[in-house]
Amino acid sequence: MNKKIFVVLFCIAVLAVTLMGCDNSREEEGQRTDTDNVAETDGDFDSMRITPTEEIQELEDGLSVVRYEGNYGFSEFLEQGGANDDAEVAAYLMDSISARGLNILFGGNPFGCSTLSVESENDGYLFGRNFDWNSCDALIVSARPEEGYASVSTVNRDFISASGVDISSLPDNVQAIVALYAPLDGMNEQGLAISVNMIQDSASIDQDTDKPDITTTTAVRLLLDQAATVEEAVELLGQYDLHASMNMMIHFALADAQGNSVVVEYIENEMHVTPTSVVTNFYLTEGEKYGIGTEQSHERYEILMERISSQESMTENEVREALDSVSKDNFEYRFSTTEWSIVMNQETKELTYFHRENYENGYTIAVE
Repeated sequence: MNKKIFVVLFCIAVLAVTLMGCDNSREEEGQRTDTDNVAETDGDFDSMRITPTEEIQELEDGLSVVRYEGNYGFSEFLEQGGANDDAEVAAYLMDSISARGLNILFGGNPFGCSTLSVESENDGYLFGRNFDWNSCDALIVSARPEEGYASVSTVNRDFISASGVDISSLPDNVQAIVALYAPLDGMNEQGLAISVNMIQDSASIDQDTDKPDITTTTAVRLLLDQAATVEEAVELLGQYDLHASMNMMIHFALADAQGNSVVVEYIENEMHVTPTSVVTNFYLTEGEKYGIGTEQSHERYEILMERISSQESMTENEVREALDSVSKDNFEYRFSTTEWSIVMNQETKELTYFHRENYENGYTIAVE
C-alpha cells in the first residue's frame, strides 16, 4: 500500500476498544472452512485443525484467524515505560507504525466470562474459557515474536473500530499488530493460560508508584510473551503499575501446565492472589469485597464448582460440556451470547474454539 494512502487512512482511523460496540442480534452461522485436516477429539464433536497464515482467514461469520511473525514492538513498548492508559498505547502504536489519529478507548457495560482449570484425564491440565458478549467479530491471533514465547490469543475485533472507514480495509498485518496489544485471553507455548474477566463494581484499578505502567490488555500480552508459570506471571504483574481501561474493574484467571491456577484481583490498588479452579465475575479475595459481582456469575460459579468437585480429572469433551452448561443460552437474562468458548490443552499446547454456542463443531489451533 502506498505509504501516503496508508497514513491518510490512519488519520481517520480510531481504534476503540469499547465494551458496547456490538450488535445484540445473533448473526446466521457462517460456513466452516473447507479442509480435510480434522483434529483428533476425545468426545462427540468435530474439530478442524487450522493453520493460520499472515492473511486474515474467515473461519465463519464473526470468527477469523491470522498469524503474525516477527517483532511487534512490545519489548520496546515496555522499555519506554509502558502506558498508563489506552491513549498512550495508541500513541506508541501510532509512532511505531508511522500512523496518526490512532486512539484506544475502553467503555460501556462489562462482559461476562467463565473459566475453569482441571487436571486432564489424558495427562497434563486443561483450561476452559467462555467469553460472553453481544454478537461481535472475534479474531484469533497466532503470534511468533522474535523475543518471547509463541502464543495464541483472542481479541474482540468489534473493540477495534474505525471512524469513517471499515477497519477490515486496513492491511492484515496492521490489524494483527493492533490485535496483539488488545488480547482478552490466550495460551503460550509454555502452557500458561490467561483470561480477563470483568467484575461489576464502582471501584477501579489505578496503581501509582514508580514502576512502569501497563493497561488491562497489555498486561495479558506481557504474560503471554514472558511468563511460563503462574508464579512467574504473578511476579511479573507485581513489577508494573496496572491501570484498568475506562475505570473498569477486572481480574485475571491464570493457570499453568503444572496445574497451578489462581485469580489475581486488585482491591484498593493492592494486588491479591487467590488459588482457585473456577473464576466468573465476582471477587474471590477473602474480605469485605468477597462476592461482589453479578448474581448470575455466582450461579455459573456454583455450576462449574459442582462439576469439577465430582471428578478428579476431565477430558476435553467434558470441559467442553462444562462450558456449554454455563453458556448464555442456559439463562433467561440474556444481555449477551457466549461468543466464543475455548478448551486449552496445556499439555499438547492446542486450543479448540467453539463459536456462538455451537459446541458440536470446533476449530483447533496449535501454539507453534
